Amino acid sequence: MKIALIQKSRTSDIEHNRLTLGESVRMAAVKGAQLIVFQELHNSLYFCQTESTDNFDLAETIPGPSTEYFSKLAREFGVVLVLSLFEKRAAGLYHNTAVVIEKDGSIAGKYRKMHIPDDPAYYEKFYFTPGDLGFHPILTSVGKLGVQVCWDQWYPEGARLMALQGAELLIYPTAIGWESTDTDDEKQRQLDAWQTVQRGHAVANGIPVVAVNRCGHEVDPSGQTNGIDFWGHSFAAGPQGEILAEAGTNPTMLLVDVDMKRSENVRRWWPFLRDRRIDEFCDLTRRFID
Repeated sequence: MKIALIQKSRTSDIEHNRLTLGESVRMAAVKGAQLIVFQELHNSLYFCQTESTDNFDLAETIPGPSTEYFSKLAREFGVVLVLSLFEKRAAGLYHNTAVVIEKDGSIAGKYRKMHIPDDPAYYEKFYFTPGDLGFHPILTSVGKLGVQVCWDQWYPEGARLMALQGAELLIYPTAIGWESTDTDDEKQRQLDAWQTVQRGHAVANGIPVVAVNRCGHEVDPSGQTNGIDFWGHSFAAGPQGEILAEAGTNPTMLLVDVDMKRSENVRRWWPFLRDRRIDEFCDLTRRFID
């Protein structure tokens, strides 16, 4: 399957951002992409650097304006799209939600971000209610997609639950970057850890992984920090963790061919699912074992 990873820097102009993504969809489709994945919260700047009730105006319903716009594109070009939206579920109730659009323009399914960070410049708990849809792959014409969002990518449990329900591909729309005062060595360690943990999900579950990050510098509107340098480096890895394609730090459309049949052989060689001691895993549901 040919997959397009759309890595972009963003502006405060939501309509402009949507239009540029639409152009990327057209270009990717012309080049043969069957599945197109966007980065986390792709319609706007990463507004979670500050806590402001005004930012709730950025949220929209699902279905809503963005799903309508991208559904038309999916139908026109015959591609499956993975969106990442700020969902308004009800007054005062918001989620960070991934939406999968089928190639006929219908909504195949959605996933609400389960793990919500709360760190300096990543004040997501102010905005997002933790997801309540569970970890369930979304069935599409290109396969079963195990979609999660950003902070979820650090947790092996979510990846495993997706795999146990037949996910054929793990997908992580992402918004992660560096704080300017970190040393170059520390920045490299963070980037390496981010990539390594996701490659580990590929290895442990014997399925490919796609991670799409945003890029570019975004200022902190409060002036409390120097802003975030989103590091890009979107990538795809095969079922043994092998890097199939990787972007740099600039806006790009990364096209990668993923052999969806390879997982079958890899799982025969490394039968991790066969050898799991499920009779001894009950304590995984505990916060900590004293």
